[in-house]
Amino acid sequence: MNIDLSDRRVIVTGASRGIGRAIARAFAAEGARVAICARTPEAVEETGRELAQQAQAVIARAVDVTDTPGVKAFVDEVAESWGGVDVLVNNAGQGLGGNLDTLTPEAILEHANILQMGHFRFVQAVVPYMRRQRWGRIIEINALAGAIPTPDGIPSVINRASCLALSKSLGMSLAKENILVNSLNMGWIDTGQWERHFREVGPGVSREEFNEMVLKVVPIGRFGKPEDVAGMALFLASEYASFISAASIDIAGGLQGQIAYYPTLKRDFTEAVKRRNEGSASV
Repeated sequence: MNIDLSDRRVIVTGASRGIGRAIARAFAAEGARVAICARTPEAVEETGRELAQQAQAVIARAVDVTDTPGVKAFVDEVAESWGGVDVLVNNAGQGLGGNLDTLTPEAILEHANILQMGHFRFVQAVVPYMRRQRWGRIIEINALAGAIPTPDGIPSVINRASCLALSKSLGMSLAKENILVNSLNMGWIDTGQWERHFREVGPGVSREEFNEMVLKVVPIGRFGKPEDVAGMALFLASEYASFISAASIDIAGGLQGQIAYYPTLKRDFTEAVKRRNEGSASV
Protein backbone atom coordinates (compact mmCIF):
# COMPACT_ATOMS: atom_id res chain seq x y z
CA MET A 1 0.00 0.00 0.00
CA ASN A 2 1.51 3.31 -1.09
CA ILE A 3 0.18 6.29 0.84
CA ASP A 4 0.95 9.30 -1.34
CA LEU A 5 0.69 12.53 0.62
CA SER A 6 3.16 14.55 -1.42
CA ASP A 7 0.59 17.22 -2.38
CA ARG A 8 -1.04 17.54 1.02
CA ARG A 9 -1.01 20.81 2.98
CA VAL A 10 -0.90 19.80 6.63
CA ILE A 11 -1.17 21.65 9.94
CA VAL A 12 0.03 19.88 13.10
CA THR A 13 -0.52 21.64 16.42
CA GLY A 14 1.62 21.05 19.50
CA ALA A 15 4.32 19.76 17.17
CA SER A 16 7.53 20.73 18.96
CA ARG A 17 7.80 17.43 20.86
CA GLY A 18 6.28 14.03 21.52
CA ILE A 19 3.37 12.78 19.45
CA GLY A 20 2.95 16.02 17.51
CA ARG A 21 6.57 16.06 16.46
CA ALA A 22 6.44 12.41 15.38
CA ILE A 23 3.33 13.08 13.27
CA ALA A 24 4.90 16.14 11.68
CA ARG A 25 8.03 14.11 10.87
CA ALA A 26 5.91 11.39 9.28
CA PHE A 27 4.10 13.84 6.99
CA ALA A 28 7.41 15.51 6.13
CA ALA A 29 8.90 12.13 5.19
CA GLU A 30 5.97 11.66 2.79
CA GLY A 31 6.87 14.95 1.12
CA ALA A 32 3.89 16.93 2.35
CA ARG A 33 3.90 20.63 3.08
CA VAL A 34 3.87 20.82 6.86
CA ALA A 35 2.90 23.79 9.04
CA ILE A 36 3.57 23.38 12.73
CA CYS A 37 2.92 25.40 15.84
CA ALA A 38 3.62 25.23 19.56
CA ARG A 39 3.88 27.70 22.40
CA THR A 40 7.68 27.94 22.65
CA PRO A 41 9.33 29.79 19.74
CA GLU A 42 12.75 28.14 20.12
CA ALA A 43 11.34 24.61 20.21
CA VAL A 44 9.02 25.04 17.24
CA GLU A 45 11.75 26.71 15.20
CA GLU A 46 14.13 23.84 15.92
CA THR A 47 11.54 21.30 14.80
CA GLY A 48 10.84 23.38 11.71
CA ARG A 49 14.49 23.27 10.70
CA GLU A 50 14.51 19.50 11.11
CA LEU A 51 11.36 19.05 9.01
CA ALA A 52 12.72 21.25 6.24
CA GLN A 53 15.19 18.49 5.35
CA GLN A 54 12.35 16.31 4.00
CA ALA A 55 9.10 18.27 3.71
CA GLN A 56 8.12 19.95 0.47
CA ALA A 57 7.74 23.18 2.47
CA VAL A 58 7.58 24.16 6.15
CA ILE A 59 5.94 26.92 8.16
CA ALA A 60 6.79 26.99 11.88
CA ARG A 61 5.21 29.50 14.25
CA ALA A 62 4.74 30.04 17.97
CA VAL A 63 0.99 30.00 18.61
CA ASP A 64 -1.01 30.04 21.83
CA VAL A 65 -4.08 27.84 21.29
CA THR A 66 -6.08 29.97 23.76
CA ASP A 67 -5.63 33.02 21.51
CA THR A 68 -8.50 32.96 18.98
CA PRO A 69 -7.14 35.75 16.71
CA GLY A 70 -3.67 34.20 16.86
CA VAL A 71 -4.97 30.77 15.82
CA LYS A 72 -6.92 32.25 12.93
CA ALA A 73 -3.94 34.34 11.79
CA PHE A 74 -1.74 31.23 11.71
CA VAL A 75 -4.27 29.19 9.73
CA ASP A 76 -4.86 32.11 7.34
CA GLU A 77 -1.11 32.45 6.76
CA VAL A 78 -0.80 28.76 5.90
CA ALA A 79 -3.83 28.77 3.61
CA GLU A 80 -2.77 31.93 1.81
CA SER A 81 0.81 30.68 1.38
CA TRP A 82 -0.18 27.28 0.03
CA GLY A 83 -3.61 27.92 -1.49
CA GLY A 84 -5.56 26.00 1.17
CA VAL A 85 -5.37 23.46 3.97
CA ASP A 86 -5.97 19.73 3.46
CA VAL A 87 -5.22 18.16 6.84
CA LEU A 88 -5.45 19.39 10.41
CA VAL A 89 -3.93 17.29 13.18
CA ASN A 90 -5.30 18.74 16.43
CA ASN A 91 -2.64 17.54 18.84
CA ALA A 92 -2.04 20.49 21.19
CA GLY A 93 -3.13 19.87 24.75
CA GLN A 94 -1.95 18.55 28.06
CA GLY A 95 -3.05 16.26 30.83
CA LEU A 96 -4.14 17.56 34.22
CA GLY A 97 -4.68 15.45 37.31
CA GLY A 98 -6.72 16.13 40.39
CA ASN A 99 -9.89 15.09 42.15
CA LEU A 100 -12.87 16.58 43.98
CA ASP A 101 -10.73 17.47 46.99
CA THR A 102 -7.82 19.12 45.17
CA LEU A 103 -9.34 20.92 42.18
CA THR A 104 -10.98 24.28 41.67
CA PRO A 105 -13.58 25.02 38.98
CA GLU A 106 -11.20 27.62 37.59
CA ALA A 107 -8.46 25.03 37.08
CA ILE A 108 -10.83 22.80 35.13
CA LEU A 109 -11.99 25.74 33.01
CA GLU A 110 -8.40 26.76 32.27
CA HIS A 111 -7.64 23.23 31.13
CA ALA A 112 -10.81 23.23 29.00
CA ASN A 113 -9.74 26.46 27.32
CA ILE A 114 -6.47 24.85 26.24
CA LEU A 115 -7.90 21.48 25.27
CA GLN A 116 -11.55 21.68 24.22
CA MET A 117 -11.52 25.25 22.97
CA GLY A 118 -8.01 24.97 21.54
CA HIS A 119 -9.21 22.13 19.30
CA PHE A 120 -12.42 24.00 18.46
CA ARG A 121 -10.54 27.18 17.51
CA PHE A 122 -8.40 25.35 14.98
CA VAL A 123 -11.32 23.45 13.46
CA GLN A 124 -13.31 26.65 13.11
CA ALA A 125 -10.35 28.33 11.40
CA VAL A 126 -9.58 25.56 8.87
CA VAL A 127 -13.06 24.38 7.88
CA PRO A 128 -13.86 27.39 5.62
CA TYR A 129 -10.81 26.55 3.50
CA MET A 130 -11.70 22.86 3.40
CA ARG A 131 -15.27 23.71 2.37
CA ARG A 132 -14.07 25.73 -0.61
CA GLN A 133 -12.18 22.74 -1.98
CA ARG A 134 -14.74 20.17 -0.74
CA TRP A 135 -11.96 18.07 0.77
CA GLY A 136 -10.49 17.91 4.24
CA ARG A 137 -9.24 15.60 6.94
CA ILE A 138 -9.28 16.53 10.64
CA ILE A 139 -7.53 14.18 13.05
CA GLU A 140 -8.14 14.75 16.75
CA ILE A 141 -5.39 13.46 19.02
CA ASN A 142 -7.28 12.46 22.13
CA ALA A 143 -6.83 10.19 25.15
CA LEU A 144 -8.37 6.87 26.11
CA ALA A 145 -9.56 8.46 29.37
CA GLY A 146 -12.01 10.48 27.28
CA ALA A 147 -13.67 7.28 26.09
CA ILE A 148 -13.27 5.21 29.27
CA PRO A 149 -13.42 7.38 32.42
CA THR A 150 -10.98 6.78 35.24
CA PRO A 151 -11.64 7.47 38.96
CA ASP A 152 -8.98 10.17 39.11
CA GLY A 153 -7.69 12.97 36.91
CA ILE A 154 -11.07 14.72 36.58
CA PRO A 155 -9.95 17.53 34.21
CA SER A 156 -8.42 15.14 31.68
CA VAL A 157 -11.40 12.79 31.89
CA ILE A 158 -14.13 15.37 31.31
CA ASN A 159 -12.26 17.60 28.87
CA ARG A 160 -11.03 14.67 26.76
CA ALA A 161 -14.59 13.31 26.75
CA SER A 162 -15.74 16.67 25.40
CA CYS A 163 -13.07 16.57 22.68
CA LEU A 164 -14.21 13.10 21.71
CA ALA A 165 -17.84 14.24 21.55
CA LEU A 166 -16.78 17.22 19.42
CA SER A 167 -14.93 14.91 17.04
CA LYS A 168 -17.93 12.62 16.63
CA SER A 169 -20.34 15.52 16.14
CA LEU A 170 -18.12 17.17 13.52
CA GLY A 171 -17.47 13.82 11.88
CA MET A 172 -21.20 13.53 11.23
CA SER A 173 -22.00 17.14 10.36
CA LEU A 174 -19.08 17.76 7.98
CA ALA A 175 -18.95 14.38 6.20
CA LYS A 176 -21.42 15.46 3.52
CA GLU A 177 -18.89 18.12 2.49
CA ASN A 178 -16.11 15.50 2.24
CA ILE A 179 -14.50 16.80 5.41
CA LEU A 180 -13.84 13.74 7.54
CA VAL A 181 -13.17 14.01 11.27
CA ASN A 182 -11.84 11.20 13.45
CA SER A 183 -10.36 10.79 16.91
CA LEU A 184 -7.27 8.83 17.92
CA ASN A 185 -7.37 7.97 21.62
CA MET A 186 -3.99 7.52 23.25
CA GLY A 187 -3.16 4.86 25.79
CA TRP A 188 0.28 4.63 27.37
CA ILE A 189 2.40 6.41 24.74
CA ASP A 190 5.94 7.00 25.99
CA THR A 191 6.79 10.60 25.19
CA GLY A 192 8.83 11.26 28.31
CA GLN A 193 5.97 11.84 30.73
CA TRP A 194 6.42 8.38 32.20
CA GLU A 195 9.79 9.48 33.57
CA ARG A 196 7.89 12.08 35.59
CA HIS A 197 5.42 9.46 36.81
CA PHE A 198 8.37 7.26 37.79
CA ARG A 199 9.93 10.05 39.86
CA GLU A 200 6.61 10.64 41.63
CA VAL A 201 6.79 7.13 43.11
CA GLY A 202 9.83 8.15 45.13
CA PRO A 203 13.17 6.47 45.89
CA GLY A 204 13.76 2.80 46.39
CA VAL A 205 12.27 1.45 43.16
CA SER A 206 13.93 0.74 39.84
CA ARG A 207 12.57 1.90 36.51
CA GLU A 208 12.14 -1.76 35.56
CA GLU A 209 9.90 -2.38 38.59
CA PHE A 210 7.91 0.74 37.79
CA ASN A 211 7.44 -0.25 34.15
CA GLU A 212 6.29 -3.71 35.19
CA MET A 213 3.63 -2.13 37.41
CA VAL A 214 2.43 0.30 34.74
CA LEU A 215 2.26 -2.31 31.99
CA LYS A 216 0.18 -4.76 34.04
CA VAL A 217 -2.93 -3.12 32.54
CA VAL A 218 -1.66 -3.05 28.93
CA PRO A 219 -2.43 -6.34 27.14
CA ILE A 220 0.29 -5.87 24.52
CA GLY A 221 2.83 -5.53 27.34
CA ARG A 222 4.75 -2.44 26.27
CA PHE A 223 4.50 1.32 25.99
CA GLY A 224 3.37 2.74 22.68
CA LYS A 225 5.73 4.91 20.65
CA PRO A 226 4.83 8.24 19.05
CA GLU A 227 5.48 6.55 15.70
CA ASP A 228 2.62 4.14 16.47
CA VAL A 229 0.30 7.15 16.39
CA ALA A 230 1.90 8.76 13.35
CA GLY A 231 1.20 5.75 11.13
CA MET A 232 -2.54 5.90 11.81
CA ALA A 233 -2.56 9.67 11.24
CA LEU A 234 -1.01 9.15 7.79
CA PHE A 235 -3.64 6.53 6.96
CA LEU A 236 -6.55 8.77 8.01
CA ALA A 237 -5.13 11.60 5.89
CA SER A 238 -5.02 9.37 2.81
CA GLU A 239 -7.61 8.30 0.25
CA TYR A 240 -7.58 4.83 1.81
CA ALA A 241 -9.65 6.30 4.66
CA SER A 242 -12.23 8.03 2.46
CA PHE A 243 -15.20 6.26 4.12
CA ILE A 244 -14.15 6.80 7.74
CA SER A 245 -15.63 9.69 9.72
CA ALA A 246 -16.82 10.18 13.31
CA ALA A 247 -14.68 7.18 14.27
CA SER A 248 -13.00 6.76 17.65
CA ILE A 249 -9.83 4.68 17.29
CA ASP A 250 -7.83 3.58 20.33
CA ILE A 251 -4.04 3.57 20.03
CA ALA A 252 -3.63 1.71 23.29
CA GLY A 253 -2.22 -1.80 22.82
CA GLY A 254 -5.50 -3.41 23.85
CA LEU A 255 -5.92 -1.27 26.97
CA GLN A 256 -9.60 -0.74 27.68
CA GLY A 257 -11.46 -0.89 30.99
CA GLN A 258 -8.22 -1.83 32.74
CA ILE A 259 -7.34 1.87 32.66
CA ALA A 260 -9.77 2.44 35.53
CA TYR A 261 -7.62 0.27 37.80
CA TYR A 262 -4.39 2.15 37.17
CA PRO A 263 -4.79 4.96 39.80
CA THR A 264 -5.40 2.34 42.51
CA LEU A 265 -2.54 0.21 41.20
CA LYS A 266 -0.17 3.18 41.32
CA ARG A 267 -1.23 4.15 44.87
CA ASP A 268 -0.86 0.58 46.12
CA PHE A 269 2.54 0.29 44.45
CA THR A 270 3.74 3.57 45.96
CA GLU A 271 2.60 2.51 49.42
CA ALA A 272 4.32 -0.86 49.05
CA VAL A 273 7.57 0.84 48.06
CA LYS A 274 7.25 3.18 51.06
CA ARG A 275 6.74 0.26 53.44
CA ARG A 276 9.67 -1.55 51.86
CA ASN A 277 11.91 1.48 52.33
CA GLU A 278 10.82 1.88 55.95
CA GLY A 279 11.54 -1.81 56.61
CA SER A 280 15.00 -1.51 55.10
CA ALA A 281 15.77 1.57 57.14
CA SER A 282 14.83 -0.15 60.42
CA VAL A 283 17.17 -3.12 59.87
